[in-house]
Amino acid sequence: MAAGGLAPTGVTKERAELYQGRVTLYVIIACVVAAVGGSIFGYDIGISGGVTSMDGFLKEFFHSVYINKQHAHESNYCKYDNQGLAAFTSSLYFAGLVASLVASPVTRKYGRRASIICGGLSFLVGAGVNAGAQNLAMLLFGRIMLGVGIGFGNQAVPLYLSEMAPTHLRGALNMMFQVATTLGIFTANMVNYGTQKLEPWGWRLSLGLAAIPALLMTVGGFLLPETPNSLIERGSKVRGRKILERIRGTDNVDAEFEDMVDASELANSIKHPFRNILRKRNRPQLVMAICMPAFQILTGINSILFYAPVLFQSMGFGGDAALYSSALTGAVLAGSTFISIALVDRLGRRVLLISGGIQMIVCQVIVAIILGLKFGNNQELSKGYSILVVTVICLFVLAFGWSWGPLGWTVPSEIFPLETRSAGQGITVAVNLLFTFIIAQCFLAMLCHFKFGIFLFFAGWITVMTVFVYFFLPETKGVPIEEMIFLWRKHWFWKKIIPEYPEVEENQTV
Repeated sequence: MAAGGLAPTGVTKERAELYQGRVTLYVIIACVVAAVGGSIFGYDIGISGGVTSMDGFLKEFFHSVYINKQHAHESNYCKYDNQGLAAFTSSLYFAGLVASLVASPVTRKYGRRASIICGGLSFLVGAGVNAGAQNLAMLLFGRIMLGVGIGFGNQAVPLYLSEMAPTHLRGALNMMFQVATTLGIFTANMVNYGTQKLEPWGWRLSLGLAAIPALLMTVGGFLLPETPNSLIERGSKVRGRKILERIRGTDNVDAEFEDMVDASELANSIKHPFRNILRKRNRPQLVMAICMPAFQILTGINSILFYAPVLFQSMGFGGDAALYSSALTGAVLAGSTFISIALVDRLGRRVLLISGGIQMIVCQVIVAIILGLKFGNNQELSKGYSILVVTVICLFVLAFGWSWGPLGWTVPSEIFPLETRSAGQGITVAVNLLFTFIIAQCFLAMLCHFKFGIFLFFAGWITVMTVFVYFFLPETKGVPIEEMIFLWRKHWFWKKIIPEYPEVEENQTV
């Protein structure tokens, strides 16, 4: 049992209406600096596809793919099918998966800033090694170091943003992570468009420039304040309250501070958050931590973002046209995130997720029909159909950018009680990176075997996830993080699973 005879129960009553405060310049600056961590994730997603389509890179590390690329008789869908090339992209995400599990206890024990700094430093090392790679081993080692950086960054940054933001604007400010991610993707696409003309060494510049967002993330980590939640959880209640007063712009923070203290007492009674997260009390959050990031990747978005130039070249676009088209999709993704920021705290999470899902299903089916009817071996799409395919893919990316892109991170980061928050975010990041790794490693082979059916495959998954949101995800708009438990107790399905009140055995030290 926890100290004192009676186990702490966490937040036991709703005090959201008593929360005071406003959006201060201090919290906006802190959130912007923290969200730069997302640009690291985005830059690498965008840079990989362009680099793997550059002749200089393929000649040096994947000569067989370069030869296949030149063969006119090669299947349009299979010319890039090479597991070594796929490993270049996917190795980063496997390393990130492992690192995210290490990052969770670091984030909880040493704070959100510590993980942000660790992530930035690791990414700096990886960018330098990749830029100077002389063989495949160096190339993969650099990718692994980048993965460690992403594992730590993706663990800490969404948590940091959720805890710093005031409740009524948490969705919008949390999406700064996704904005930075999409801007990183767009920047990478534009960099690739320029460096592909610098043969045979342009790819080195593309990979090396990842050091810029990594440096920003590292420096920002040293300058940022720690979140009040983390300080209170680690016993610094006085400092935590001072930071809370500063970021809310008022001394009247009693209600929010009391919620944080109650939550921290329960958090500190739990020695093993990963074990505790399996209890019935946390069952709905655990399901969301697994399903939301998995569904985000199963939209198929990463296949388009990783391999956009490869995909467009497979469809018959020239090298310049392929990179230009991928840059266009990156720009659309970056712009669409601002739609979500404007609407997420007005319309709510569910409306955006469901409407985005429906639009993505329609787009995937249209692309599959066009490719199925008009595109085969030794064929190129006509100019009219090529423009139509790019347009529909942009509409797909637009829908993702206002729905599953930002909300796939926002929802899991805001639903966990403090005692399992780091563990929950660790699971979210690990699942995201696991599915990212699987898709990155398998996509080229899937494209070769499924052909146009690959788009129907993803459309099927989007249908599943849209139905899932409709039935199982309650609206989290405007609900304080520390009071999220009351939301699950009112939901038609989850109230049947979780206890109406915290059970004594659930608050024991486990």
